[in-house]
Amino acid sequence: MCGRFTQAYTWRELVALYGLTQPAMNLQPRYNIAPTATIDVLIPRNSDQLELWQMGWGLIPSWWTKTRKELPSTFNARAETVSGRPMFRDAFRERRCIIPASGYYEWKPTPTGKQPYYISARDGSILPFAGLWDEWHDPESGEQVRSCTVIVTDANALTRRIHDRMPVILVGKFLWFVPLVHARLLARQPGSIRLALMTEIAAGVVRYFMNACAAALSLALVPTPPVRTM
Repeated sequence: MCGRFTQAYTWRELVALYGLTQPAMNLQPRYNIAPTATIDVLIPRNSDQLELWQMGWGLIPSWWTKTRKELPSTFNARAETVSGRPMFRDAFRERRCIIPASGYYEWKPTPTGKQPYYISARDGSILPFAGLWDEWHDPESGEQVRSCTVIVTDANALTRRIHDRMPVILVGKFLWFVPLVHARLLARQPGSIRLALMTEIAAGVVRYFMNACAAALSLALVPTPPVRTM
């Protein structure tokens, strides 16, 4: 699964990578994004142009008739079943997106508690997660709510020793939006994707995690003693 990640890039980096032409947005670095948070999402505007929107993390399908509180967990969608599950199949067919990330966290069980790890691109570049999005009318507030999910798949050789799942990391800017090629893109992530593990970073509650992880991003890959999760 992917339950925490970071978005710490600049607008200039997004423009250079995806050729965005919309007015610039004032992006603030975020080092501990959790489900239900508002996140950056790239959606196609035409065959060769992407646009950055902001959406809630945790997909609410357009047909959902109950309240938001009654929604099951939808911040991740399994690659193996995403095309058939009612929660995701319409979005998979019609509303795919890219969720840009600077890295993500996973937790490994240890005798002294769960130990967090930070996984990012070895060269510090943006990781494009495969995602889905939808728009839902909230019957209680009357609000139109845009939301999204991160698709996860089997972990590759680097990350498998930490966790058996990882986000689908896309190759190419627009291939994900071609319906007939999804099977290859959602398969186990190849070892050629150059990821790096930041070993054993400090853990704690969410308030502390935001500061600790921000500091950890500037450190070398130096192991520290495991810390029991609170």
